[in-house]
Amino acid sequence: MRKSDPVRFKRACEATLIPAGTPVVVPEGTEGTLTQALGQSFTVYLGGNLVRVAGKDADVLGLPTPEPLVIPEGISREEVEALVWKQLSQCYDPEIPINIVDLGLIYECKLEDLERGRYRVRIRMTLTAPGCGMGGMLTHDVREQLLEIPAVESVDVELIFDPPWNSSLMSDAARLETGLF
Repeated sequence: MRKSDPVRFKRACEATLIPAGTPVVVPEGTEGTLTQALGQSFTVYLGGNLVRVAGKDADVLGLPTPEPLVIPEGISREEVEALVWKQLSQCYDPEIPINIVDLGLIYECKLEDLERGRYRVRIRMTLTAPGCGMGGMLTHDVREQLLEIPAVESVDVELIFDPPWNSSLMSDAARLETGLF
């Protein structure tokens, strides 16, 4: 399925109104337009509003559920750190079709050693605008993505706004994608 394809909800589904972050229930049979199908969630345009549908509910849109992460046992600290960044790059801003890493929203990512090859991950991140209602959704997505890594025991996500985000924090690819390069 491509961006801007029409969709019809096959059952009632919980979703999140963008950018307010308000939970809503989209009734079965509702028609809309898919605007983003990246990472582990989908953004759908419904009669003047955008809603975010979780990846676990992909079937409601007739889409396949995202594949679970498969990780071999006994991976090194460096491999865990690489997986952390890979998982973070699966978290997308629901309004901008760019992942939070390329957007420059991750200010700090630290692995703390626990016992027996287990880790706590500490994330300090921001939003493109302090008043964005999607902060709770994005921090939840970060936690969920990182907890899929078996070696990650806990995740602490701190939302900060100093320094303020600006487009210079974006990767070259993200600036190119948005026309800011």
